[in-house]
Amino acid sequence: MSIKVSYEKILDFVSKKEILQFEDKLQKAQKAINNKTGKGNDFLGWVDLPLEISPVIVKDINDTATALRMNSDCVVIIGIGGSYLGAKALIEALNHHFSSLLKTKTNPDIIFAGHQLSEDYMTDLLELLDNKDYSIVVISKSGTTTEPAVAFRILKEHIEKKYGKENAKNRIVAITDKSRGALKTTADAEGYKSYIIPDDVGGRYSVLTPVGLLPFAIAGFDISTLVEGAVEMREQNINNNSIETNIAFKYAAARNALYSNNFNVEIMVNYQPNLMFFTEWWKQLYGESEGKENKGIFPAGVSFTTDLHSMGQYIQEGLRMIFETVISVEKPKSELKVNSDSQNLDGLNFIVGKRLNEVNKMAELGTMIAHVDGGVPNIRIAIPELNEYYLGQLIFFFEYGCALSGYLLDVNPFDQPGVEAYKNNMFALLGKPGFEKQTEQINKRIGK
Repeated sequence: MSIKVSYEKILDFVSKKEILQFEDKLQKAQKAINNKTGKGNDFLGWVDLPLEISPVIVKDINDTATALRMNSDCVVIIGIGGSYLGAKALIEALNHHFSSLLKTKTNPDIIFAGHQLSEDYMTDLLELLDNKDYSIVVISKSGTTTEPAVAFRILKEHIEKKYGKENAKNRIVAITDKSRGALKTTADAEGYKSYIIPDDVGGRYSVLTPVGLLPFAIAGFDISTLVEGAVEMREQNINNNSIETNIAFKYAAARNALYSNNFNVEIMVNYQPNLMFFTEWWKQLYGESEGKENKGIFPAGVSFTTDLHSMGQYIQEGLRMIFETVISVEKPKSELKVNSDSQNLDGLNFIVGKRLNEVNKMAELGTMIAHVDGGVPNIRIAIPELNEYYLGQLIFFFEYGCALSGYLLDVNPFDQPGVEAYKNNMFALLGKPGFEKQTEQINKRIGK
């Protein structure tokens, strides 16, 4: 079985001819991706990555994960952007919803740091770690990205004071560049266990490297099966050049046909709360890949049915510039039926005996009908169930679809030049050496 994509609920807004007209361009984009000849081709290592994750690599990652689990009540993952969102998405998708509150658990809590600069967050984290056995996985190609670098500086000092420098080094794992950068230098000097982020894999495409695999393994999940799902999806996508049968083609064509008709905002919808961070990963993947040269679909996300009671009004009757991509999980892990109540004050006895999942599915179907009637096209992505295998499929599907979409827009889907703007202003405001001219200019702008 495989994930499926359907676009029937956009055909009131764009014609099938408008969708199929992208086939030639998609075939060219596919060749550029597979042959590594398109824009940003030096960052296409993710295409073959599932095939390169050998059993030896998997065993090594699992061995490291086991060692960290044995010594830790919690493991702090330090990273930002693609060095954080992929791992968070995977773990949240399969974890018990209340894992941190369970009295009996076999795996450590996974905590994230270095993904913002909140002083209160870091202070609270240090207070927690004072009373917990913990380890650190620090993820950064350069080791100089401000948010994770600050977090690692603080946590490195804390863990060395807590356990002593010699013992602390066995509780720190670095995932970084193979040959250069501040973190690589530190890891070599201190003797940390290290893993490599390949040079030709960018952060937001790195979830199937140790960046995502090690945290996922620490959390107790099967990385071999995750990779198997990605391998299967790769085989489905790299040679099949038909919109009708290649689901990445289908998704890229559908969303770009809508974009050509002024649907500029794509809202990812989930009906399972543990997919919220998968949406966050998808937002970075598509937003950072496509949002260039004043082009691109703006990626947003909602969690239904919760957000039907907040954002539902706007989606139903607001500006008609949005379309939805619904992730629909067909089979839940659990079974729970609605019970009977003799007084029936809430009027819900009409659903007695129905599984809660059936109620959720009818909410999904009813919402889709309402939103399409209200002028919101819907793309549906169906997942047989939430497990490692189908998550692997979903990751590679979205990565490949994103690369195709970027080439349809004629942008480089693998760089992020706009990310530097805020950093340069921040460095100037903080008085970083070498930014004196920018400091002077920005101080004049803000009236200093």
